[in-house]
Amino acid sequence: MLKRARIIHLDEVELYFGEVPVSPSVEFYSHRNELEALNSILSLIDISCLSCQHMRMDVLQELRNATLDRIQEFGDKNRLETRIVEDLSIEKEECILQWGERNDVRTKLKIAYVEGAGRGAIATEDLKVGDVALEIPMSIVISEELVHESDMFPILEKIDGISSETMLLLWSMKEKHNSNSKFKTYFNALPEAFNTGLSFEFDAIMVLAGTLLLEEIIEAKKHLNAQYEELVPALCKDHPDIFPPEFYTQEQFLWACELWYSNGMQVMFTDGKLRTCLIPIAGFLNHSLYPHIMHYGKVDSKTNSLKFGVSKPCNMGEQCYLSYGNFSSSHLVTFYGFIPQGDNLYDTIPLEIDNPQGDCPEEFHPVSDSATHMVRGTWLSNNHEIFHYGLPPPLLDHLRSAWSTVPPTKTPTLANLEVEEKVLRDILSTYETLMECIGDTEEDNRRNSSWDVKLAMEYKAIQRRIISSILTSCHSGLKTIENEMCRCAALTSSG
Repeated sequence: MLKRARIIHLDEVELYFGEVPVSPSVEFYSHRNELEALNSILSLIDISCLSCQHMRMDVLQELRNATLDRIQEFGDKNRLETRIVEDLSIEKEECILQWGERNDVRTKLKIAYVEGAGRGAIATEDLKVGDVALEIPMSIVISEELVHESDMFPILEKIDGISSETMLLLWSMKEKHNSNSKFKTYFNALPEAFNTGLSFEFDAIMVLAGTLLLEEIIEAKKHLNAQYEELVPALCKDHPDIFPPEFYTQEQFLWACELWYSNGMQVMFTDGKLRTCLIPIAGFLNHSLYPHIMHYGKVDSKTNSLKFGVSKPCNMGEQCYLSYGNFSSSHLVTFYGFIPQGDNLYDTIPLEIDNPQGDCPEEFHPVSDSATHMVRGTWLSNNHEIFHYGLPPPLLDHLRSAWSTVPPTKTPTLANLEVEEKVLRDILSTYETLMECIGDTEEDNRRNSSWDVKLAMEYKAIQRRIISSILTSCHSGLKTIENEMCRCAALTSSG
């Protein structure tokens, strides 16, 4: 049952890399997948228990207890240590919690500064699977309805193609200065700078030379600058009473963008529509690869609130983590300004593969001239044997088909081994070039230690580690192939 639940909850990346748990030491696909699978089983058991149609309720209860024990055991193995920084003031954070209580927020969390993570949400009691750590009434959720009620909406609705997200950006830039705002306490608790990749200065961007993140950040900055220039100056000029120029500088526009990118959450409303919202207090929940809270974005129609239930136990005094989504470190750096602890399964490097020419047999006609694939650190693979090498099967199969006139098999014949050698040398050549583009660590270590440079260096170190693992796996695979070729040659000559 658990094996089937795991397969049902595989995502695109897990399916692509096709890593099947084959050994007792590696019996699950990912932390996310395992928690999803176990909680789905738990949900089905609870539904069966409520139906009261089973003769052996004791068996269902025993299965439920066994599932909870497995979740507990799995959570204990993937627990992050919480170290609270005691000497930092949390006056603003306490104010917003008090504001939340006055507005019917229910929480089993407190806010504290956590070493290495900034502000975080700490459990004030032991939380069991299914417990609601935080409940936010929709009355204090910031959504597009607030824009519709504002004096700027009649102006904004006449602009062709403007999105609700852009309207909310403009609303936020003005509302943060509104002393009579219902959300004044919330805006006061927000940081003056979000320190995401969108705020990277020149030195940090230069550290990223040779990485795809460099292009991602530059393109994002260009897009935001163009968006600002096309929209904001004209609004301030034509409607200065509604859009005061002092509230709509380029710096404040970037601040609002970073606010919504890093704190905006997708919420499914009772009408079935998905909207991006700001959820006060919930923004203190930090992201982790090993989250306690995985599902939270659907409005409960009975209570008209958002409930943040835990999918694995969270002990009192432990930081309660949220999953922002299955994002790569490049995405998290650009829009959130951090790199998560642990091995991120979504740290993949996209790869556009051209079918080999030259030595490729003329009679072979590939289906397409190129294909998009991806690779990740080969240490994440549990299969480094010949024909696998810790590399993704779709990539290997694509290159094999490009180098062979017949569908190759995973049999160590001389013909197949020759194809394998060409495949690995193709990959090796590609990633040796990428490693040269990234450069060495000594160059980065000579730079200053501002927050953005440190973050850029940390990201670049991850890229080096991924590429280094691929190069190591290719070299190891080539040695294995060479040995197999010698063995085949020896068998042929002796025959």
